[in-house]
Formats: sequence, C-alpha cells, structure tokens
Amino acid sequence: MVYRFLLLSDEADDFKREIRIDSEATFLDLHNAILDSVGYTKDQMCSFFICDDDWSKKTEITLIEMDTSSEVDNYIMEDTTLESLLEDEGQRLLYVFDYLTERGFFMELREIIPGKNLAEAVCSKSVGEPPAQFVDFNELDAKSANVEIDENFYGDESYDIDELDKDGFEGLADDSLGNPYDDERF
Repeated sequence: MVYRFLLLSDEADDFKREIRIDSEATFLDLHNAILDSVGYTKDQMCSFFICDDDWSKKTEITLIEMDTSSEVDNYIMEDTTLESLLEDEGQRLLYVFDYLTERGFFMELREIIPGKNLAEAVCSKSVGEPPAQFVDFNELDAKSANVEIDENFYGDESYDIDELDKDGFEGLADDSLGNPYDDERF
C-alpha cells in the first residue's frame, strides 16, 4: 500500500508538501523524505506525534531512544513502520522539527492506495517556501526590544504616584486605624 501525506505549516500560509511513501516504510524514511522536501539539515532532534482530531498529541515516535518510564511505550523512527501505527485515512500527525520552540508541520494521511508499492518516498507536490528550520533568537530579541515604555505604558497618563501613601495604598494613611500590619502580631 502507498500512503499519501499532506504537510502544512502554521508559519507559512502558501507552504504545502505532499509525500507518497510505502506503508511498510519506517518513520525514519518518512522523516528523511520530509527533510529532503524542505531542504532542512538532518542533524536535529525531531519527533512525530500521532494526534487525535483536535491535534492533541497521543503517541510519540522519536528519532533516538529517549529515557522514559517503562509504563509508556517507546517508539523509535528506525524501528517503527508506518503501517504499525497508521491505519485510517484522515489520521493526523504532528512532525516537530524544532524541539526548542515546538515548531513543526501538521500532517494528515490523506489517502491509502492499496495494491501499489513504492521503493522509496516521493515528494509528489511542492508548493511555497517552508519556514526557516531554526529561529534566530537575536532577531526575536531585537523585535521585542522595540517596546516603548513611556508614561502611557502603565495606564492612565494623569495618574500621580504622589497620591499613594508610604505603603502604596491610596487614602489609607489618613485612616484612624492606621496600618494593621504595623501591629506586633505580624
């Protein structure tokens, strides 16, 4: 059987990839086909997650063995075939290619084609540019540093800090009870 996957990104609206791969191929084969189709390097930690209809992560398939509790099934890309975990058209997956920022591709098993086989995975449709493989944190810092802090940053520009008493509360200094926290019990 041949599986036809559609890949989308929430970072690039015009990005779309379609990968056709044999159902007996491993998740590592699919991983390599995805990276080849977008031109990413193959030296980063990545994982597939089988998701429910709401994109909630259910089962993780990792690139390398992870140290997890024995109560959780461990799936490794190299040892896990696609057909062992994927059975239905419409099955959703998340392919996380950037562990640090949880960036990834949304995938859907669009079609199962019985009676056909593929020797290797094929990118059968390539539309748009993929998002950058890595986030440039220096660029993000520069963008976030441009926030202007002026008198309007904290609220009303007519606010007068001198209206507060020594403890930071308005009008309590004139109260005959005084500050209850000055009591020796506290």
